[in-house]
Amino acid sequence: MKQHENFNTLSIHPTSIIDQGAIIGEDTKIWHWTHICSGAEIGRNCSLGQNVFVGNKVKIGNNTKIQNNVSIFDNVIIEKNVFCGPSMVFTNVYNPRSEVNRKKEYRLTIIREGATLGANCTIICGVTVGKYAFIGAGTVVNKNVKDFALMVGVPAKQIGWMSSYGERINLPLYGEGFWECHKTGDRYQLKGDLISHTKG
Repeated sequence: MKQHENFNTLSIHPTSIIDQGAIIGEDTKIWHWTHICSGAEIGRNCSLGQNVFVGNKVKIGNNTKIQNNVSIFDNVIIEKNVFCGPSMVFTNVYNPRSEVNRKKEYRLTIIREGATLGANCTIICGVTVGKYAFIGAGTVVNKNVKDFALMVGVPAKQIGWMSSYGERINLPLYGEGFWECHKTGDRYQLKGDLISHTKG
C-alpha cells in the first residue's frame, strides 16, 4: 500500500484489507471489514465505514464520508466533501447479464463536490450528480442531476434546491431570484433552471 506523507496519521482497522498499490491520504479512517483494491485513490481526511468496498478504477476526494455497506465499483469518481449514506448503491454496467462479459462497457459515474447521497439511494451508472446536490434516502437516480438540486423518488424527481450548508433554498424550480443563507451568508441566484453560488 502507498500513502501520502505519514503512514502513522492513518487509522486502519486490522480486519480491513488494503491491497498493495492503493493510495490513501493522511488522516483517513478505515473501519471494520473494508476492502480497498490496489488501483484505488483515496484523499485526505476521509472516513470509510464498516463493510465498504472500493474498486481499482475509483477516485475519492478529500474529506469524503462513506458510510457502512457501500460498494464503490470501477469507473466511479467521487470529488471532495461528498457524503455517501448507509447502504447506498453504485452500479457500473447499465444492462448486466451473468452470461455476457461487459467489463469493457463500464460507464463513468461522477459525483461532484459536496453532494449528499442519502441512505439506500441508487445511482445508475453513467450519470453525473452536480455540486452540492442532495439525493434523498431511497431515491433512484437514472439521469444527470443539477448543482444544488434536491432529488427524491423512483425515478428521481427534482422537488427543490439545497444550499451547500444543507438547508432548503427558498426558490422555485424555474425562474429568477436570489436567496441568502442565514447560516453562512452565501448567496444563491436562480436563472432559468440553474442556480449559481457566491460564498458569503
